[in-house]
Amino acid sequence: MALVTLTSDIGQQDYLVGAVKGQLLQINPDFQLVDISHQLSPFNYPKSAYICRSAFRNFPPYTYHLVLVNLFEQPPSQLLMAFYQEQYIFCADNGLLSMILEATPEMLLGIPLDRHAPKSALYCAGIMGRAVNDLIGGKSLEEIGSPDPVFTEKNPLRPLYGEGWMEGQIIFIDNFENVIVNITREEFEEQRKGRSFRIVFKRDEIIDRMSETYADVAVGEKLALFNSAGYLEIAINKGNAAGLFGLQDFTVESQNQYLQNRLFYQTIKVYFG
Repeated sequence: MALVTLTSDIGQQDYLVGAVKGQLLQINPDFQLVDISHQLSPFNYPKSAYICRSAFRNFPPYTYHLVLVNLFEQPPSQLLMAFYQEQYIFCADNGLLSMILEATPEMLLGIPLDRHAPKSALYCAGIMGRAVNDLIGGKSLEEIGSPDPVFTEKNPLRPLYGEGWMEGQIIFIDNFENVIVNITREEFEEQRKGRSFRIVFKRDEIIDRMSETYADVAVGEKLALFNSAGYLEIAINKGNAAGLFGLQDFTVESQNQYLQNRLFYQTIKVYFG
C-alpha cells in the first residue's frame, strides 16, 4: 500500500481536492492519501517550501509526496520526480523543488506531458499518480521519465550573516500568529559561537534569551524559541505576535524598490556578543 501525500494551492472551497483524490483512487484504490495543506500560496515559494520540507521529513521512508503548487507559472512540458532522503517528491518544473530540498536530489526524473492534452490540476495529478503506480508496480525509471533533466532552479531563502550578526526573513505566520523565521537552530548556534545574543525587530523590540515553551514567560510577554521543525519562532504567550507587532510574511516582491519599506516588517535581526 503506497502512502501518498497531497499538498496544493487549490484551497477547500470547491470540488478540486475531492476530484484529485477520486482520480488518484481510480488509478489505484489502495493508495493511502494524506492531506498536508491545500492553503499554500502559489506565489510565496519560501512559505510553500517551509511547509513541505517540515512535513515531508516526518513521513516513513518511501512516501510519495504530490505537490500541486503554481503548476502553470509557464507553459509546462514536464513534471519532476525527485528522490531525496528516502522520500519521493513530485512537483511542477517551476523552481519550487530546489527550494524544498535545499540540496541536490539523489535521483531526478523529468516526466513528460502530452503536448496536446488540456493542462489542468487534475491532469497533472493524474500524471503523478500514474508515475507512483508505475514505481510500485516495478517499472524502471527510464520507462517513467528522463533521468537528470534540465530543470528550473530557484535559490532557497537563506539568512544573511556578518561577524557579529545574522538577519532572517519571516517565512510563515501560523494560525496563532506566531512568526516563523528562516533561521534554524543549527545556523543560529553556529553563528552564535557561545556568545550572548539579542533578537531585534521593529527597532525597539528585543528578546535576549531563548525559551523552551510558551509558558516560560508571563502571559502577554514576547518570547523566542525553536519550533518543532527547528526554526526560530517569535511568539507571545497567549497572544498574537504578528498582529501586535505588525509583522508580515516575506515575499519575493518585497525585494522590488517600490516595496522596500515592507522589509522592515518582514525581517528579524540577531546580534551576538
